[in-house]
Amino acid sequence: MAIVSDPFDALVSFQQALDMFRESDWLGSGPSGGGAYPPMNVFRKGDDVVVIAEIPGVTKSDLELQLKGRTLRLSGRKTVAFPETAAVHRRERLAGRFDRAVTLPVEIDPEGVKAELRDGVLALFLPRSERDRPRTIAIG
Repeated sequence: MAIVSDPFDALVSFQQALDMFRESDWLGSGPSGGGAYPPMNVFRKGDDVVVIAEIPGVTKSDLELQLKGRTLRLSGRKTVAFPETAAVHRRERLAGRFDRAVTLPVEIDPEGVKAELRDGVLALFLPRSERDRPRTIAIG
């Protein structure tokens, strides 16, 4: 007599295993991994927004910033070069393309945006648009 197991039990077990794999961060974060790259902090300073992103090894020419509405998109390429004659024994520094979009808390004036890249840290200063600022309404 053959014992038949429920195929849905196997499917549920497989889904749980996939969920555990995704949550484990086994691939690590970075350009080639599954985490959010580059890591960034977004905060308000008064009415304006400041974004700080860690992008060591990325040059200005390998970086692109786009702003549309309240969405900031940061994309680029991080390269890690080895001499042609090198025999690589371990490669832990990640390289490759990255593309990250974040929603900002307020609408930004694109003409006033300032960006600085220094020592692998990108700092963006994003002024709130006049159109997005609250207005006082006089009662007549």
